[in-house]
Amino acid sequence: MGTVRWIGGLLGWVTGGPIGALIGFLLGDAVENVIGMARQLPGGDYTRTTNTTNTTNSTRGYTAGEQRNSFFISLLVLSSAVINADGRVRPAELQTVREFILRNFGEDAATEASGILDRLNLGQVNIYSVGPQIAANMNYSQRLQLFHYLVSIATADGEFNKSEKSVLETIASVIGLSSSDASSVISMYYKEEDSAYSVLEISPSATDDEVKAAYRRMAMKHHPDKVATLGPEVQKAAQEKFQKIQEAYETIKKQRGMK
Repeated sequence: MGTVRWIGGLLGWVTGGPIGALIGFLLGDAVENVIGMARQLPGGDYTRTTNTTNTTNSTRGYTAGEQRNSFFISLLVLSSAVINADGRVRPAELQTVREFILRNFGEDAATEASGILDRLNLGQVNIYSVGPQIAANMNYSQRLQLFHYLVSIATADGEFNKSEKSVLETIASVIGLSSSDASSVISMYYKEEDSAYSVLEISPSATDDEVKAAYRRMAMKHHPDKVATLGPEVQKAAQEKFQKIQEAYETIKKQRGMK
């Protein structure tokens, strides 16, 4: 019964396409039962069309709650791909996902989410299949924040190997993120000599004025208000990402003696 209650909150675009099929398979009849009940309610037809050519407005037609819940189930599906990137399921990575669900949905949902993730980890998520569905139904800022979570999960155990980095780069591509944005988020965690510049999406040869302009552009792109519909916990994580951009800027300023 707990699973049905939680999945009931996931009604939205995730109940269709490859993600809906995947979750439906994992949970047996639970998803179909809840969808059927929802469609019997006034205004309960949850079959929606989306604008796949304009990602900025792709969440039009969904409530904030549906956007938020769809974000979380997408996180579960893609987390499995990241966790299994190197063929090892690390407890620290699983715990990171569980704690995220716990903070947002409570103990029952976290237990159910853990069960879904365990079953996902027994198979292999086809990111080339689920990625386009996410790209077509989430706006760019939401996908960027989703990617940030996936990178943080990959580094939860203190390691960030090439297999995980490769899977993350593929995920970024199939969910429609630019390579520069993907590199920026990865550089927040995958530290190299010029990571601070990568975070701001510029090269070390950039002028001081270009550095300042890049910081303003990135601060606007990653502002926490852009994911406000996903709830306070996601906004908090976006604030942490925003802070990493500020830290990268301060690092470059210190290296250059900028004011």
